Amino acid sequence: MRPALIGLFLLLSFAFPQLNSNGEDRAWQTIVKGIQYRLFILPGPFNVYVARLDRKNPQLTIDSSIAQGRVSGGLETVRAMAERYDESVSYWGERWGGRSQVVVAINGFFYNPETGVPSSGQISSSWYVKRFDERENGSGFAWTLERAAFIGGCVVHNPSRQVITFLNNGEIQPFDDINVPRADNQIILYTPQYDATTLTPDEGIEVLVELDRPLMILPTPGMVKGAVRAVRDGQGSTPIPFDAIVISASGSAAEILRKNVKIGDPIGISQEIRHLDPGCKEPNTNEWSKTFASVGASYVFLKDGVIQRLGETGQILRSARTTVAYNQDFIYFFVVDGRDRFNSLGMSMVELAVFSKNYLGASWGTALDGGGSSTMVIQGQLKNNPTTEVQEENSSSRHIERAVANGLMMVNILPMEVSTRFVPGNAVTITADSEVNMRLGPGTNFPVLTTLLPGSGGVIIEHANGLNGILAKNLYWWKVSIGEYEGWVSEEYLR
Repeated sequence: MRPALIGLFLLLSFAFPQLNSNGEDRAWQTIVKGIQYRLFILPGPFNVYVARLDRKNPQLTIDSSIAQGRVSGGLETVRAMAERYDESVSYWGERWGGRSQVVVAINGFFYNPETGVPSSGQISSSWYVKRFDERENGSGFAWTLERAAFIGGCVVHNPSRQVITFLNNGEIQPFDDINVPRADNQIILYTPQYDATTLTPDEGIEVLVELDRPLMILPTPGMVKGAVRAVRDGQGSTPIPFDAIVISASGSAAEILRKNVKIGDPIGISQEIRHLDPGCKEPNTNEWSKTFASVGASYVFLKDGVIQRLGETGQILRSARTTVAYNQDFIYFFVVDGRDRFNSLGMSMVELAVFSKNYLGASWGTALDGGGSSTMVIQGQLKNNPTTEVQEENSSSRHIERAVANGLMMVNILPMEVSTRFVPGNAVTITADSEVNMRLGPGTNFPVLTTLLPGSGGVIIEHANGLNGILAKNLYWWKVSIGEYEGWVSEEYLR
């Protein structure tokens, strides 16, 4: 009998867990209410690290992480990404203010190792930060604001449905893309997850729009609304605040913005994904609108409880794996160690499906990036044994956590907390022994806009989305106008 078939037989025949008097599996460890962890050590051998999230708990959500906080290109370990997002401001519940307690984090999808740009698309905290590839036979795992989960099929972005509405005159203008380098005669939208600035040349025009919510997938007649806060003509590389976008245009497209936009104008942005089956032929009933989090995914090995027979070499061979699976009750993240014949061989796609269905009771499952990228972190601690090796000077080797482009997280939303020390209109002074950072958002996870000298004076600004004095990253933050800059400063430096 072939080794893969022996392993499959052992998976099927392995004893199921013992239950306590309440019918609960004693092997599951509660991390926070509604999120549990368990290590499965199975014959084969297979070491499988599993976290599960209770879908009925409204305080819990799935979110995606971005290496270095920028899809323009960057790599970061799963642990570093989890730390970046922990205690940051969240939009879960369709309101900014709650804080993300990152409980579980895993690596995401494939990426370009030279540039750090993620492959496929991504949605993070409701922001559509990178478009999914057109008419590919699969898109990604998705989690919506309504707590729906699905594995995306083929997607199409109809150009006529990706539009800017100039609400003062009713004109509608399609835009070309989001978070990509701008080419001639294009209109590109840049979100805060692109980079600290738009990275554009001086020619063209850029319009800063403060939004009432993240730039999510919201088809017309729905729209994300905002107000124009700045118009920068021929200046380029506009900083992007955490709750704003920049509409950037060049050539003939720039004339459209010059004609239709002035400071204070209301703007609406609509985006739509047409969803088809994996073969790009029939409509798919899963709705992408208001998706809160998504990253690309590869092989769908379990569909509605049916194990899929996959035949490509990468699907049949055993390897370290990172996986998302789910049923009506739970979302599961699990990682399988691999390439270690004494401790864990790794799994094929069929073995992932058998484990998901028989041990977890999952109905659906899909694989993310695997091999040396496979990583699970729980409350900042690495749980599995990554297979990436580095050679030491003494010719020995050790396993390390690989830097990747994005990830998925299980998040517990902590309640909004605010300081009442100041009110908008208060005059303030920077009090510190050295320069102080003004940031593009409330939290040390956001890029620095500028540095402020001790003694600099300014005024507290009313924040349009009500985050005056918000607690984030263990500090209270205020939006402040100092000199030519408006940004976020920690309360500890304000008097």
